[in-house]
Amino acid sequence: MQRPKFPVGEYVHHPKSPLATKSLDNRGTVHAQLVRSSADWSMGIQPEEHSIQNAYIELIRNAKHYVYIENQFFITNTKKDDTSPIHNQIGSAIVEAVVAAGKEGRNFRVIIIIPAIPGFAGDLRENAAAGTRAIMDYQFKSICRGENSIFEQVKAQGVDPNKHIFFFNLRSYDRINVTPTLKKREEQSGMSYMDLEQAEIDELEAPLEDGEEARTKAAELRKKFMGEEKDVGLGDQGGLLDPDSIADDAMLNDKKPSTEEWEGDPEDEKKFFFQEELYIHAKLCIVDEKYVICGSSNINDRSQLGIHDSELSIVLEDRDEVDIEMDGKPYKAARLAHDLRSQLWREHLGLLPPQALDASEDPNAQPPGHSVNDPQPGPEADFVSDPLSPKLWDYWCERADTNTEVFRSLFHADPDDNILTFEDYDSFTPNPKADADHKQGHLYDMVRPVEEIRKELDKIKGHLVWMQLKFLENADLAEKGLQVNSFTESIYT
Repeated sequence: MQRPKFPVGEYVHHPKSPLATKSLDNRGTVHAQLVRSSADWSMGIQPEEHSIQNAYIELIRNAKHYVYIENQFFITNTKKDDTSPIHNQIGSAIVEAVVAAGKEGRNFRVIIIIPAIPGFAGDLRENAAAGTRAIMDYQFKSICRGENSIFEQVKAQGVDPNKHIFFFNLRSYDRINVTPTLKKREEQSGMSYMDLEQAEIDELEAPLEDGEEARTKAAELRKKFMGEEKDVGLGDQGGLLDPDSIADDAMLNDKKPSTEEWEGDPEDEKKFFFQEELYIHAKLCIVDEKYVICGSSNINDRSQLGIHDSELSIVLEDRDEVDIEMDGKPYKAARLAHDLRSQLWREHLGLLPPQALDASEDPNAQPPGHSVNDPQPGPEADFVSDPLSPKLWDYWCERADTNTEVFRSLFHADPDDNILTFEDYDSFTPNPKADADHKQGHLYDMVRPVEEIRKELDKIKGHLVWMQLKFLENADLAEKGLQVNSFTESIYT
């Protein structure tokens, strides 16, 4: 496709007015720099630009206390090697920062949260999952498998990577409220509850001016399904996330699964518990409670090199400082970085109140310019204030330990470190093709009494779980073939 040619006049005759002529009365305190990945094909520039990668490398390499990353992918390299299919050097910067801290005896952590399964959800044993397995293979080789991985490169320089580098995922549970009353209403009305839900979704999405038909249909179906009852299918009336949900029991409130009401045979409830990974789509990096990078850029070659996907990110430094402690010592933190990191950690640890789906009254859910971005002060905020606090780190690891073990024992959630081969996979978690008695994602332990299962679920707080770094390490995770080869590598990396 030929790039359109615009008249020269459209590029010039727009002189910049001096900053002194601007009204700066309402200016903010955050200094921002836009960075990008772009090239000739995307922006008409030569050579290609990879200033996003430059920003990541510079901030990580110079980090003194911590690096916190949330990203959809994590595929990187530790060496400039033309024979490797991976070329971005973010991994090299992590190695450099960790080795420097280790040799200096500094308390320094790299904490990275990525999805348990990147790309598309589904059974990883299926042929259709070859692409997802390829991504996971590249990630494991970036992190801990092979001599060029981050862990092995740190270890080769005499530093223990397990003292400094930590990978996590996020996971949640809930209950499907299929009750006798709900089934009776479906029979009496001649329609399914899903039909009503779809009508209500259409009602919510209908435009204000031309949505009368959708609103009328939803009202008619509600009356047909519920009759005079107003709470059929509403399940957990205390649910804040959703009336039918108990997922908010894992957050900061007095609710817990062991005291939730259940209509019908108590043992039947076991069929309706399920778990799932919380998919991370963020592209965020926070360094030393000072700097923030966020935008559209994943940690992989596609986003970082400039010659593939075209991306835009922003580097933020807040000049509004807040007095905190860093590793127990007085420290000047940037307010933006501190508040953002604190809120995220409180969410992951279950130290935030649950947020309702209808967040019209929540100031933090309002558009830019209307939100007060209330950091929600209190004992929980104080607890997470120092990112290197020993008490906070002990709680962080204990929470990940407990959550991981409950999901493992009750659901046999995968990926899991007990799955080293595909044979282990079939024996650990149900294969939908061969095991009709267990549904993937649903409760695996159907023998234990429901009261014990409820009490086990009480132990889950927040969503933090350990990333399972040994998953399929003795298997050919990404076998080469039609879907994974030298021509498709650039798609997955």
